Amino acid sequence: MLGVPEVGVSQRHRGTNLPKMGDFNQAVILDSIRRAEEGLSRVELSGSAGLAAQTVSNICRRLLDAELIVEAGKEASGPGKPRTILRLNPKGMFAVGVHIDPALTSFALVDAVGTVLESLEQPTDLASPPDEAVAAMGREILAIIERSGVDRHRIAGVGVATPGPIDAANGTVVDPPHMPGWLRVPLRSILAEVTGLPVVMDKDVTAAAVAELWTGSTGGAANLIYVYIGTGIGAGLILGDEVVRGSSGNVGEIGHIITDPYGPDCDCGSRGCVKVTCMPETLVAEARELGVLPAPDPGNPSTLPQDVTALADAAADGNVAAADILARSAHRMAGAVSVLTNLLDVEKVVFGGPLWPALSATYLAQVPGLLRQRSVTGNVHAVDIAGTRLHPGGGAFGAACLVMEKTFSPNAAQLLLDAKPASG
Repeated sequence: MLGVPEVGVSQRHRGTNLPKMGDFNQAVILDSIRRAEEGLSRVELSGSAGLAAQTVSNICRRLLDAELIVEAGKEASGPGKPRTILRLNPKGMFAVGVHIDPALTSFALVDAVGTVLESLEQPTDLASPPDEAVAAMGREILAIIERSGVDRHRIAGVGVATPGPIDAANGTVVDPPHMPGWLRVPLRSILAEVTGLPVVMDKDVTAAAVAELWTGSTGGAANLIYVYIGTGIGAGLILGDEVVRGSSGNVGEIGHIITDPYGPDCDCGSRGCVKVTCMPETLVAEARELGVLPAPDPGNPSTLPQDVTALADAAADGNVAAADILARSAHRMAGAVSVLTNLLDVEKVVFGGPLWPALSATYLAQVPGLLRQRSVTGNVHAVDIAGTRLHPGGGAFGAACLVMEKTFSPNAAQLLLDAKPASG
């Protein structure tokens, strides 16, 4: 798994008094405690992590001193001294998430167990120069922390989920299709400078997949595709219980999978790509052409989410043309998803994203059957199709989970670094 880059070491712990993260064994202990709903004793941690009792004791002492974990009573398990149960301290650490969609930017302040304490949603500022818009996001982050009353020294970092493509190594956004003027915007460094906090950045689809995995919402599926439906459409990928990011952090760009060879021309030179057949703005444009939705009102412009919701409402109210538009969309999307499921041999597909709720009724009614027809592994295993169990519009929560993933999840690369002998 490609590691999530972050700001440099000189900035990494500025403004925090949390212990330095990155120690592999410490991450193993934290992750084990996080996953145990009822908590774990030191003896159980030693057994599950395969670490010496003294090592576990030393790590737990550090985590207790840092108030990242708490002792939550004692538990008797047969003869002998009762064991002290350790649990994650919800107030021991916090993260801020920012989700940038071309239509809306959302913010969330999340505690260590995933409770959203503060949230905010506002139209994305595409009129201002990008660096000014990002700096304003940084100031909003500080305002949210201030309003929450949370000790900013307990903020582990800021996670940012943004449309792709991205330059993960340098923390920049690279000319996303629906955000004109956002060419190589140094998003990560701007937010780090304004907030004084560590910043991790990833694609929106990857952040959504991280949230599914980190919260245990995968339903036990170790191999999963997350289909993100927002202003754009992309796919997050989990293989072998690991989030896959690709060589440059840009896994999941599915806009040029062909879903209708006789469809509209695409700017890539092909016809009928996802980009011109399935995007929400394409569905809205078709609805306007057919008279399902009225022409845009310059004096009272609607947003894309409002338009997609209006289209779904018309279909639900019995408008045949509206229902046909959504049905064609579901058929085309099933074709695109079948390419991915057949290529990657996953057992589950999860749909989500800010515009998913409007499409969910049609998609969940039609996509499973269509996918079964196209599956090459149908006689071996089924592919489960579901909508996300997390809040579909909770992109900011997924962004905050990027920080949690970096803090709690053991990183094999770090294990290799820890094993290197110190240079003399």
